[in-house]
Amino acid sequence: MTQTGIPFVFMRGGTSRGPYFNRADLPEDRETLAEVLIEVLGAGHPINIDGIGGGVAVTTKVAMLSPSEDDWADVDYFFAQVSVDERLVDFKPTCGNILSGVGPAAIEMGLVAPTGDETEIRIRAVNTGARVLARVQTPGGALRYDGDTAIAGVPGTAAPIALSFMGVVGSSTGAFLPTGNLRDSFDDIEVTCMDVAMPMVIARAEDFGLSGHETVQELDENRDFFARMEAVRLQAGAAMGMGDVSKSVTPKFGLLAPARDGGTIATRYFMPWTTHPSMAVTGSQCLASCALTPGTVADGLLERPSESPANVVLEHASGTIEVLVDFDMTDQFTLNSAGLLRTARKLADGQVYVPASVWKGR
Repeated sequence: MTQTGIPFVFMRGGTSRGPYFNRADLPEDRETLAEVLIEVLGAGHPINIDGIGGGVAVTTKVAMLSPSEDDWADVDYFFAQVSVDERLVDFKPTCGNILSGVGPAAIEMGLVAPTGDETEIRIRAVNTGARVLARVQTPGGALRYDGDTAIAGVPGTAAPIALSFMGVVGSSTGAFLPTGNLRDSFDDIEVTCMDVAMPMVIARAEDFGLSGHETVQELDENRDFFARMEAVRLQAGAAMGMGDVSKSVTPKFGLLAPARDGGTIATRYFMPWTTHPSMAVTGSQCLASCALTPGTVADGLLERPSESPANVVLEHASGTIEVLVDFDMTDQFTLNSAGLLRTARKLADGQVYVPASVWKGR
């Protein structure tokens, strides 16, 4: 035997894509698991020629599912971000777009049975401890992928998947404001460091000499901006209690600017070393929370909604994303839950192969 076959379902989840595995079909120890995922995706090559990655960070993501160890949840979702150019795997963050496909994948794998025309699946995000309720269309007890729901960044339409995120405040650092401040300054750039679904460093685009409406290509070609942004991110990561984040994709970075196309606020999101082609589901919750919180770098960039729930429309590089935020402002901003509408589609299934020299299987 020169190769080891591993069962998988290949899915688009939201605006990301990757293999979904049953955790029981993968190595238990983290070091071997990382090597297996590197081989699966073909990490270490700009177009992932020797794996099934797509050459960009949104297509080198992995979901690993298992029956939940949490009494509340049905499924545990363990996420891995595999690098494109380097042979690295980051198990710290989670991904809300890939999470969009967890419900359908769990049904495909037989981890969850459909219950009527709509199936509610309770998901625990292992990386952060967040709880998510996913509502998946299962008319007649069968998964439905086709439908009329469109999301920016994905062509065509598909069946809606409604996600309700709970318990996402401080999920990585333990605090809504990890530095204890609404604003901090690094290299003369004022930022808000916030942890809601994803730890983020958020700045005003104008402070970098940008409009906040640049295209992905324009931003990715602006290497001076990326160098300045990374310097700020590294200092902010340390101040957030995250240590040396030079090899970690978290905290992520976001920019804010006044909306110009009818949204609540304009945003750009970074992964963090390239520009996200659209918007991360996790990042959208953090950016929406920043927009709603008085005293953050969002002040003066929007007309802040005061009543809850608020529908926050984030303009991003390929359209908009809406976040329905249930919050309380009695003392300070408190997030109760965030709701988003996503879609997913099964692209392939079967077995993906890795060299037996890396892993011989169970």
